[in-house]
Amino acid sequence: MDIKEIQNIIYSEYFERDNARGLFPTFAWFVEEVGELAEALLKGDRELIEEEIADVLAWLVSIANLLNIDVERAFIKKYIERKS
Repeated sequence: MDIKEIQNIIYSEYFERDNARGLFPTFAWFVEEVGELAEALLKGDRELIEEEIADVLAWLVSIANLLNIDVERAFIKKYIERKS
């Protein structure tokens, strides 16, 4: 699975709900998930860390979807093409 597939899955499943909620409330959920990841890291619970990383990724992609940003393209532009 690549980033584009992940973004499409999140779009199909969550875009309508995220769009109705709005950008800043969706961002607030993202921040909450980052906090949960921090707590999992402090606990050192690998399974919980994996779950929270997945949640952070999903919420980040939701924000990108709301802004119509292709995450894979943005990553390539920043980290691959920039090296050239």
